[in-house]
Amino acid sequence: MVNILGIGECMVELNQRSDGLLCKKYAGDVLNTLWYARAKMSEDAKIGFHSAFGADPLSQEMLEFIQSAEISCEKSTEVSDRSAGLYMIHLDGAERSFSYWRSQSAARLLMKDPEALWARVAEADVVYLSGITLAIIEDDGAELLLQELRSHLKDGAKIAFDPNIRPALWADKDRMKKVIEGAAAISDIVLPSSDDEAACFGDESPEVTAQRYAGLGAETVVVKNGETATLSLTGGVLSVHPVSPAEGVVDTTAAGDSFNGAFLASYFEKGDLGDAVIAAQNCAAQVVCKHGALIPFDDLV
Repeated sequence: MVNILGIGECMVELNQRSDGLLCKKYAGDVLNTLWYARAKMSEDAKIGFHSAFGADPLSQEMLEFIQSAEISCEKSTEVSDRSAGLYMIHLDGAERSFSYWRSQSAARLLMKDPEALWARVAEADVVYLSGITLAIIEDDGAELLLQELRSHLKDGAKIAFDPNIRPALWADKDRMKKVIEGAAAISDIVLPSSDDEAACFGDESPEVTAQRYAGLGAETVVVKNGETATLSLTGGVLSVHPVSPAEGVVDTTAAGDSFNGAFLASYFEKGDLGDAVIAAQNCAAQVVCKHGALIPFDDLV
């Protein structure tokens, strides 16, 4: 039985339907990954989400939604004077952009009660976080999280990290790079996206990205690259995993998150890296053919 804990933010998602009406859902990059891990893992696997939530009705509705998917939010912090962040998806064909309203998001205070987080970390087999997690935490919470996280892991537990680089979330770009590299340095698995890394770090190829993160200390690096082949590097062995093109793409929201979730599910239950990449590619190919970040479990093959 595998126990995966994700640390991050859930937001209200607004998605415009074909009739012009806005559809309200819930999503966030770490939660999206946990959602697809939950969909692909055996029933006895444990999936947990650690964040902070407001006490208002919208935040409580969000909390109930997450837990209804059998993703536990126990010990998450409640912040009485904050609410949920919100974002809206804008589509240009299948490509997406976003507008955000998150300055008062309760999740920004998820390190307000670190002992509650450490208690959950101590139970997990895999702890998953992202660059967005680190970007939204207020004050020096990101640095505290990275300094303390490994010391609270149980023996044999792993850290998985998606840099998910969003420069607009960072006031200080030098700090952004330092924090992201610091997170990679304590991680066992790093799951970057090639375009993000090229834009932020100037990487000339996915191979450069893989080697750079391996050089920071990651045991396994899997570089996502859209419809271009996925690249993996583990134990010094570089492998190329061709991607079968998805047909009927309508919305690329959560393509990378769904890849991550299916990858973690397969890798930690079956242990084969190649099979995990194929499972991840197949899941992402299904998700981009639906609107929104979270696809109902029944719609996934």
